[in-house]
Amino acid sequence: MSRADLEKQPYDVATMFDGIARRYDLMNDLAAMGQVGMWREKMVESLELAPGDPVLDLAAGTGTSSGAIARAGGRVVAADFSLGMMTEGRRRGVPVPFVGADAQHLPFADDSFEAAVISFGLRNVHAPRTALAEMTRVVRPGGRVVVCEFSTPTWGPFRAVYENYLLRALPAVARRVATSADAYDYLAESILDWPDQMELAEWFREAGLEEVRHRNLSGGIVALHRGIVPAL
Repeated sequence: MSRADLEKQPYDVATMFDGIARRYDLMNDLAAMGQVGMWREKMVESLELAPGDPVLDLAAGTGTSSGAIARAGGRVVAADFSLGMMTEGRRRGVPVPFVGADAQHLPFADDSFEAAVISFGLRNVHAPRTALAEMTRVVRPGGRVVVCEFSTPTWGPFRAVYENYLLRALPAVARRVATSADAYDYLAESILDWPDQMELAEWFREAGLEEVRHRNLSGGIVALHRGIVPAL
């Protein structure tokens, strides 16, 4: 199976995720040492949803995050460009509509959603700043844009341990569990190559978002970023 590289060409990324769809969520839970559920819970809280609010879950994969948003009362559209991931979500019976979509050219009208979120997917987009601009476009004024993504641990000694884990332990776990360990080599590389919290916050501002803030989770392994679409 082919793996993507840090150029993140869309076809390569989609093909890679197609190939690991069946065990992707299991591998994520193992790699995160059981913290994924907590990260997802905090992501849902940050959306501040009212019952029935329309929400775009971008790079939704198999729909695990979409299901959590739906249980919180959101009316979710799960969008992804990996057919394999969406097929796996449908096979599992995730009760939300799945829509094929390129994050850089979203097939939705302006102001379609109360909120848009992308969890652990923005770093896989070829032009992530374009994706943020698109998410901003499809959210109504006053709505929320949220990114939950791997980030940079804030304490230096812990950061060194974490980087060693990504480069050594994560691929070793993947060789035992995943269908393609090579894909997890890419995922580790993409995490280490990703901007830190301050730079991603600046991307939010460049997209026109206001009240930009972030919250570190698990010592900064993950950062939860949020911005508000300005009122007209």
